[in-house]
Amino acid sequence: MLEMTREDFEELVAEALDRIPPELTRLMDNVAVFVEDEPPADDPELLGLYEGTPLTDRGEWYAGVLPDRITIYRGPTLRMCGTREEVVAETEVTVVHEIAHHFGIDDARLHALGYG
Repeated sequence: MLEMTREDFEELVAEALDRIPPELTRLMDNVAVFVEDEPPADDPELLGLYEGTPLTDRGEWYAGVLPDRITIYRGPTLRMCGTREEVVAETEVTVVHEIAHHFGIDDARLHALGYG
């Protein structure tokens, strides 16, 4: 398994977020991004997870709720990648994938776009 400190991995996630076009990040609303070492035990290969209400599903009722949560998991990413460059690329894909869920884009469409 490739070794990388949590701090270095968090920096890669921050850099991936910085590469999201500003016109999209301005549209993001009430969402927080976290890094965790490992995903839930029932899905040990999960790279990222979006939990919340996509922007496309929010209505008048949407007020006073906790932020949506995007979690990027370090352990599975490092286990599947052989080089730092692969970790950088996979982290960027995972971040984009989870942000797309925030915008209401489903897995089928993401896979078709190459963000599987």
